[in-house]
Amino acid sequence: MITGEQKAKVDAVWDAFWTGGISNPLEIMEQITYLLFIRRLDDEQTNALNRANLTNRPISGNPFPVDRDELRWSVLKGRSPAEMFEIVDEQVFPFIKTMGNDDSTYAHFMKDARLTVPNAAMLAKVVDRLDAIEMRDLDTKGDIYEYMLAKIASAGQNGQFRTPRHIIALMVEMMAPGPEDVIVDPASGTCGFLVAATEYLRHHHAGEISSGKGSKHFHGQSEPGMFHGFDFDNTMLRIGSMNMMLHGITHPDVRYRDSLAEANTGDAGAYSLVLANPPFAGSLDYENTAKDLQQIVKTRKTELLFLALFLRLLKPGGRAAVIVPDGVLFGSTKAHKELRRMLVDDHKLDAVVKLPSGVFKPYAGVSTAILFFTKTDSGGTDQVWFYDVQADGYSLDDKRTPLLDDEKLGATVKRDDAEHAKNNLPDVLHRWWLRDTGERNRARTDQSFCVPRDEIAAKDYDLSLNRYKELVYEEVEHRSPEEILDELDQLESEIQSGLMKLRQMLGTQS
Repeated sequence: MITGEQKAKVDAVWDAFWTGGISNPLEIMEQITYLLFIRRLDDEQTNALNRANLTNRPISGNPFPVDRDELRWSVLKGRSPAEMFEIVDEQVFPFIKTMGNDDSTYAHFMKDARLTVPNAAMLAKVVDRLDAIEMRDLDTKGDIYEYMLAKIASAGQNGQFRTPRHIIALMVEMMAPGPEDVIVDPASGTCGFLVAATEYLRHHHAGEISSGKGSKHFHGQSEPGMFHGFDFDNTMLRIGSMNMMLHGITHPDVRYRDSLAEANTGDAGAYSLVLANPPFAGSLDYENTAKDLQQIVKTRKTELLFLALFLRLLKPGGRAAVIVPDGVLFGSTKAHKELRRMLVDDHKLDAVVKLPSGVFKPYAGVSTAILFFTKTDSGGTDQVWFYDVQADGYSLDDKRTPLLDDEKLGATVKRDDAEHAKNNLPDVLHRWWLRDTGERNRARTDQSFCVPRDEIAAKDYDLSLNRYKELVYEEVEHRSPEEILDELDQLESEIQSGLMKLRQMLGTQS
């Protein structure tokens, strides 16, 4: 976790753009990404020179020619503002556009990079403030970039690109990715799900991914690599690639792709884990949609097509944790019902976790849920586990203010009954692992419970939690009509007595 001092330095970088006239948060993030890429190249150049000196061998792995020191961050930051601006605009950016032959994905997405900082003074201020941020280790680099990404949301624009990090972390913890998984997010945006998976694996499987085949798989240096992200927004691809790089993944498969298009059907059954928050709304050109997806579900609704896509992408035994709008759970169209039937009857629907409607505020107040399922092609749903999340640690209004101290937020903190009303996530994670045992005995009045497959099928495969949840009614004291009439007579007598006393008081005053 970054310190208050580091946050202040990041805020200072952001303020330099705002005061300089660049107010679009995505443009700010894109320009910061370019500059961090240039700074990273300088670090690689230093490492390459040091290796050559230590081994007494020719330099290798150097991004810049040895006679082009003027392109390096460490040299640029000492130039006058006018010189810096001219070199960055006319030499450095043209140079990084030619790095597409580098086999890294983030180099590939720099090919159309352009500097939009309007003048020398502003560039000098931004470079100076970025240089003041120490990025000593992997955790610091990743946390700083995540904090910058959070500012996209707090700026009030384009926040739809960012799923709340604590919700992502909950989903990853529940899926518990392993060192042999092949993970995909077909609507990757800033790669938040993939980044959270890297953090989980480093924490739980450090030994398996630190060397040999495990390391090559983890970093994407062998086929297939572990991490795959697709998007059709080049700005998001650049930001997502940098996010992965700063979290230590050297060769992630992050690339341009319209996941629902007919042209992209060659990786069916290629992945063992899907983590995603696909587009909630919208329709698309039915004619250009992949025909195999249309065979699964005939619809123009993107949220349904993405669910069909996840089933196609997963290999048998593969798992998915995906956020869907509530309409997917109870929609009455033929496509809605058929897709739910498939999840329940043809595969294994593991769980439905209902989220509070304020989770995505202030950008959307839509009610959502997380679906957890396993592709089997042969059924397997026995009981579906439901959890009604009522609090995620933050206020559910547009401000989304933390309700607890940082150490009590998230899913992995210690369960605390005293804090449960403000943060249900630790309980969600705890009960998830009990869904095949103790959770089977929970009452429908509880916050979590299980529902048999046959009951779901009998209710037209409706997956809305409220269809199965039972409310708790307080016991009401039953009285006879005579007792009620006696009580009313007594009440009337007391009222008449009170009115008489009031008249007497008023008569005395007059």
